[in-house]
Amino acid sequence: MKTVRLTMAQALVRFLENQFIEVDGVQTRFVRGMFIIPGHGNVVGLGQALSQEAKHLEVYQGKNEQGMAQAAVAFAKQMKRKQIFAVTSSVGPGAANMVTACGTATANNIPVLVLPGDVYACRQPDPVLQQVEQTHNLSISTNDAFKAVCRYWDRIVRPEQLMSACISAFRTLTDPANTGAVCLAMPQDVEGEAYDYPVSFFAKRVWRLERRPATEAALADAAEAIRKAKHPMLVCGGGVRYSEAHEEFKHFAEALNIPFGETQAGKSAVVWTHPLNLGGLGVTGCSAANDIAKKADLVIGVGTRYTDFTTSSKWLFKDTCKFVNINVSEFQALKLDAIPVVADAKDALPRLEKLLEGYKSGYTTEIQAAKDKWLKELERLDGITFEDKKSWKPIINDANADSAKRFAADLKAGLCQTTVLGAINAMMADEDVAIGAAGSLPGDMQRMWRPRAVDTYNMEYGYSTMGYEVAGALGVKLAIGDKREVYAFCGDGSFNMLHGELVTACQEHKKINICLFDNASFGCINNLQVGHGNVTLCTELRYRNRDGLFGDFMDIDYAKVAEAYGCKAYPVRTMEELVAAFEDAKKVKNRPVLFDIKVLPKTMTDGYGSWWRVGDTEVSERKENLEAYKSHLAHVKDARKY
Repeated sequence: MKTVRLTMAQALVRFLENQFIEVDGVQTRFVRGMFIIPGHGNVVGLGQALSQEAKHLEVYQGKNEQGMAQAAVAFAKQMKRKQIFAVTSSVGPGAANMVTACGTATANNIPVLVLPGDVYACRQPDPVLQQVEQTHNLSISTNDAFKAVCRYWDRIVRPEQLMSACISAFRTLTDPANTGAVCLAMPQDVEGEAYDYPVSFFAKRVWRLERRPATEAALADAAEAIRKAKHPMLVCGGGVRYSEAHEEFKHFAEALNIPFGETQAGKSAVVWTHPLNLGGLGVTGCSAANDIAKKADLVIGVGTRYTDFTTSSKWLFKDTCKFVNINVSEFQALKLDAIPVVADAKDALPRLEKLLEGYKSGYTTEIQAAKDKWLKELERLDGITFEDKKSWKPIINDANADSAKRFAADLKAGLCQTTVLGAINAMMADEDVAIGAAGSLPGDMQRMWRPRAVDTYNMEYGYSTMGYEVAGALGVKLAIGDKREVYAFCGDGSFNMLHGELVTACQEHKKINICLFDNASFGCINNLQVGHGNVTLCTELRYRNRDGLFGDFMDIDYAKVAEAYGCKAYPVRTMEELVAAFEDAKKVKNRPVLFDIKVLPKTMTDGYGSWWRVGDTEVSERKENLEAYKSHLAHVKDARKY
């Protein structure tokens, strides 16, 4: 057997260089590159290996370990899981920072490879810098924390272990049903240890993405159930996009006259103007989808995990509603007591459609009526303005509604969130990509965002990770290239948590557009807090006074912060300033742009016939809490139990 002597780290990089993926006969490199923040746990071993062995891998310098890993997640998501970035950090806190991003990846079934440095396998210098010593088990390190958020986890304690570990890692990364984060922990001494690796290990390896076919029996069961339904409904999940079953899904809906609601991951699989597209479904859904869902007698879920936001905590659909689930994951296909079709959507939908030849749903005018009702509401949301009058009420007219007027006075601002969102949506080009993750904006966007081209919506809502937005915009930019624009929609809460990769975007001359909606608060959480009978507590960004954090709202100049990094930035307080800034920003090349938009609290969208189960309190001195708990019990009574 022909061998080559390499360190473990060198062998790892050489292996990554030669991994390919094949989808429908087309082969591409699977690993685009690597984000790195060098530290004592990876700079000597893996750092040296990258310098020597990286030929095609693009190497980027991250600024925050979580941030660069979130960029890798967004990249893979935009690439429909057909290409990934690896991410490496030092031992200890650098590694721990990536745990959150691994949760993001695994919750959303997005492949990302994390390579954290680890403590010494030999243990000779223990305890080393940044080592957590667990006295009951000295084999535990910070990297054990990755086990809960990764689909596959391994620690390479001998250089020859790398070979079987890499095979298992890439088996997982390329498995559509079970993909997610993969962690290969690298003890820093082992990174530099050499082994005579078989040359065959580094040969070009093609991971073929097989489209799992549906069984005839499963399709027959599904067809029988659908034929009995008069008012069925489709759910367009992320699996439609990852399978690239856009046209198959659309044709299925059209052939059978079945309307569909979108999950956050499925949105933009079909453009918003399609006559059967009802828009967002569930807690953050719109009235069109939710009104139809409540009357549906059968739901056909395609590539969806049925999160609580999609099902309104299993309350949205009536108890007599049946389910058919098409999913590559058996685990997901069996949810809600469904008839499971464990298969790739692109394979299953046309075959199921053929079995249903001659079938049409019983809808007549209901679909168009639901859409027309929502279009009128969209028009209203697009045009809401602030009136500095005592009679003006914000959309969220709760016990803290006066905060909107207080914010307007403190910051000399008067823009409403829904109006700004609608305006930006209209000003963006059809092929531009919108990205978001947390706060009130995902709800507004699932309801209000109108994609005019496919795959132009990148919302991380499986984990709803604050801080994904800015880092994710960089990942999307690396995926779509410089001919298209990416716009990140981010609240001030998320921006303050994590925006270090804005510096990376400046460093790499990558133009990403950050639409920073500053309402000086964790706005959606304040709504949740107050709406369930509580007083405001630590959900607004105010100066401290003698009564606590109830002073003036903080007026932070985020535009100056961005300018200091090297971005082009625009302070925005009026619609005229927004339009002028947006047009001027289109001329900017090779550097990020930030729109510092001051929007009034309480001007985001509200619920449209949905419910979300949260932990209401059973005992309280406040009657408002007890009323919320009473409502909670009533909804739980009507919700499905599993």
